[in-house]
Amino acid sequence: MSRDPRTTVERFVAELEGETRRLAFAEWGITVDAAGWPLDVGLAIRDGLFRAQAHVIGPDRIDPHDLLRWNRQIPYLCFAHTRDGEVWIQGELPLSAIDPPQLDAFLGLLVLSVVQAREAAGRAKED
Repeated sequence: MSRDPRTTVERFVAELEGETRRLAFAEWGITVDAAGWPLDVGLAIRDGLFRAQAHVIGPDRIDPHDLLRWNRQIPYLCFAHTRDGEVWIQGELPLSAIDPPQLDAFLGLLVLSVVQAREAAGRAKED
């Protein structure tokens, strides 16, 4: 196993099913299905951290108080929103934690969190 986290992430991303791409040095993109529509996740190694971020849902679909509650429950990840109300998820891991099982768990948790948020937004829209 390589000790270089860039090589570890590069190999991990290359083995994923679905659409993956290398965007720049130490930056990747993956696209997966999350609650019935694509989730584009940006991955990067910057400032000594492995970072991930993805757009979750458009404005006025999720109560900001739910985001705060979810942020207290999810390790390594947090939801945020823009001034316009667009909801994003972002997360960070120290480079020392980068190995394939940890990457898999981290990105799995990110996708699961997005799915749950999108499903909650769908239920709220139905109410």
